[in-house]
Amino acid sequence: MSASRQTLNALVALTLIAASAWVMASDDATAEYSTYGAQQCMWCHSGAESAHLMDLFEGPHAVRADERSPFGEGQLQCEACHGPGGDHVGPIVAGLERPAMPAYGPNAYWSVDQQNEMCTSCDLEQGHNFWDGGAHQRYEVGCADCHNSHERRDPMTLADTQNQVCSDCHISQKAQSQYAYAHPMRHGEMACSDCHAPHGSPNEAMLTDLNVNQNCYTCHADKRGPHLWEHAPVAEDCTNCHQPHGSNNPGMLTQRAPLLCQSCHSRDSHVGIGITADGLPGNNPSNLLLLDSCMNCHTQVHGSNHPSGRALAR
Repeated sequence: MSASRQTLNALVALTLIAASAWVMASDDATAEYSTYGAQQCMWCHSGAESAHLMDLFEGPHAVRADERSPFGEGQLQCEACHGPGGDHVGPIVAGLERPAMPAYGPNAYWSVDQQNEMCTSCDLEQGHNFWDGGAHQRYEVGCADCHNSHERRDPMTLADTQNQVCSDCHISQKAQSQYAYAHPMRHGEMACSDCHAPHGSPNEAMLTDLNVNQNCYTCHADKRGPHLWEHAPVAEDCTNCHQPHGSNNPGMLTQRAPLLCQSCHSRDSHVGIGITADGLPGNNPSNLLLLDSCMNCHTQVHGSNHPSGRALAR
């Protein structure tokens, strides 16, 4: 961080702190909170190793004019999120470590559920209706495991940085996104949340839509149909043929054609098959399976609306 940036951050921080200092404990219910609010925190957390914390004052969590913000009028500032820190900022007893803050940070003793409740008590509009019982909740993923409230812009709000955060846990999907044919996630042109709802969903794999096909049709509307002549596996599930996170086969196919086609369609009695059912060379080798193989003729693999398109050839 440049010196000018640090100076600007410090000035912003000091202005906000001066305007919102002396958050006093008025009754027994708030007796555990510190006396001077954020000012007391900054006495220790203002060195070079804490310089990144100053970005908080350029983000949504320190907007003094917003009463929902932890730094809004009458709010508890740092302790609004980190929990009451009266013990943490109190005098150090010889031979003992300084007590940890209740929530977040090293040695925090609040459970993940308690920490998440702290976030969801404010961010109700973010769609957490299906969080309870969801995969992330069951695996005890905390809001702070993905989100960073001290940055100017939460990494989960940008496609490129969001995908990096998700791939820290979803390693196999990260590997698939690096294959030769993949959705443009590694280029930051598509985010994981375009298909998945990280805060929970009643759908399989926390999809944003009812099923895989409906999710795919959000972008690939031309494949939706209905078609006069329908290709059964297409209507059933796109992943019957495609690998959604990436593949080394063209079109993100699970196998290269004609192997993919022949996993359902028999090779017997087809003039384009150069190998017989017993694996021996046929008597009438053909060039019909060269290049795009079956798709040389059957071009409308997702369905056809042509009156003569029963074989998906037109």
